[in-house]
Amino acid sequence: MESSHALDVFAALSQATRLDTFRLLMEQEPLGLPAGEIARRLEVPQNTMSTHLAILARAGLIESERHSRSIVYRAVVDRVREIASFLVQDCCGGRAELCAPLIAEFTPCCDPKETSHA
Repeated sequence: MESSHALDVFAALSQATRLDTFRLLMEQEPLGLPAGEIARRLEVPQNTMSTHLAILARAGLIESERHSRSIVYRAVVDRVREIASFLVQDCCGGRAELCAPLIAEFTPCCDPKETSHA
């Protein structure tokens, strides 16, 4: 990832409603949520939410798909991987053991053995 793309991601996430929106959509993976439901859950007017969703989409953090009369938004998990990799690509001067605590923080939330929320 180039620095300019990373800055787009950080700029998109530097506003509270957009950060909350992105985190909500990460929680809802892989199904996503309709735009109106996102606005309702975050108590944001739909026209305001539309603007925030557009900014997140331009940064490549979310994508949308039309389902009948509604538009469902999903987080782009690969973009999260890209930005995390960008942040730590030169971590600890090549001494992987120093980055182990950082990697360990991601492991509990991403255990493939866990079942989905049913």
